[in-house]
Amino acid sequence: MSKTIAILTGGGDCPGLNAVIRGVVRAAILKRGWKVIGIEDGFDGLVGEVRTHELTLESVRGILPRGGTILGTSNRGNPFSYPVKENGETVLKDVSQTVVDNFKTMGVDALVVVGGDGTLKIAQGLNKKGLPAVGVPKTIDNDLKGTDVTFGYNTAVGVVTEALDRLHTTAESHHRVMVVEVMGRDAGWIAMESGIAGSADVILIPEIPFDIDKVCESIEARKARGGRFSIVVAAEGAKPKDGGKLVRVSADDNLGVERLGGVAAWVCQEIGKRLENETRSVVLGHVQRGGTPSPFDRILSSRFGVKAVELIEKGDFGKMVALKGRKVEAIDIDEAVGSLNLVDPDGELARCAEDLGIMLGR
Repeated sequence: MSKTIAILTGGGDCPGLNAVIRGVVRAAILKRGWKVIGIEDGFDGLVGEVRTHELTLESVRGILPRGGTILGTSNRGNPFSYPVKENGETVLKDVSQTVVDNFKTMGVDALVVVGGDGTLKIAQGLNKKGLPAVGVPKTIDNDLKGTDVTFGYNTAVGVVTEALDRLHTTAESHHRVMVVEVMGRDAGWIAMESGIAGSADVILIPEIPFDIDKVCESIEARKARGGRFSIVVAAEGAKPKDGGKLVRVSADDNLGVERLGGVAAWVCQEIGKRLENETRSVVLGHVQRGGTPSPFDRILSSRFGVKAVELIEKGDFGKMVALKGRKVEAIDIDEAVGSLNLVDPDGELARCAEDLGIMLGR
């Protein structure tokens, strides 16, 4: 039976989003003869005046290697807590029923929601209100449960690793300690794996509160062994053992979205106080999100998009596609968003780093 399906991308952008869109469109049109509608700017496109356009084979031609998303996205458009102007002030209101009603008026059979933890929680909430949805896991942070890896993560690790390679040469030339801040929020995956790949000397992650004195001791010990420079990789959510994570903008001041940042500058300052070393901090920021996706992420995104269409064909809603080993399977969205996928402080990856001589702040 011919269907019309829709797709939206929510939360932060990342490499591979366009590959998912392309995978959904091609699997829906070429094999099944369905129609595909793109919803613009995440769930914002379903609030108020609906903003959509049809996605055709022509509209997805050439987008496989492109970063970002041709549909646009938003990380503030939570319909269960949506910013609305009332009497000159911004208040948060539940407009989820409006989203469901707008979706039903579109005459669409199902919705593919591509996003991270927050976006998929919204999808599940809307599914329970009668909006048939399937999820596709996206985040460079790799913090979603239920899938071995999320697309976007592999590309981000590659970007950070290349940056570390470049920083090695300038750090060595000037005998400096370079502190590099990377994304990841409450998960240390990017910091840990790029730090290992990029030959970091110290890796600081949220899962292991760090002792700044021990960090300095490890840098001094490296210097005693003849190492005249050091590379420190700090996840944005890393925190000292006697303090909390550094927040640049609180959730209260940013419509419920907390912005982390500042740990590299803090660590750099503390190292400078304690050691006779010239120190510099580098914040890679959104460069980790942009650019062309890696081959791994292009393939994974394409597989996820195709699997999402298969789930719709079966009427298997409230599910998220997930990579399990070498297979793409389906799991309940609830299983994916119940808790975060975090680095095990005592797991094989952490032990590997320490056996390689990398200091983890403890």
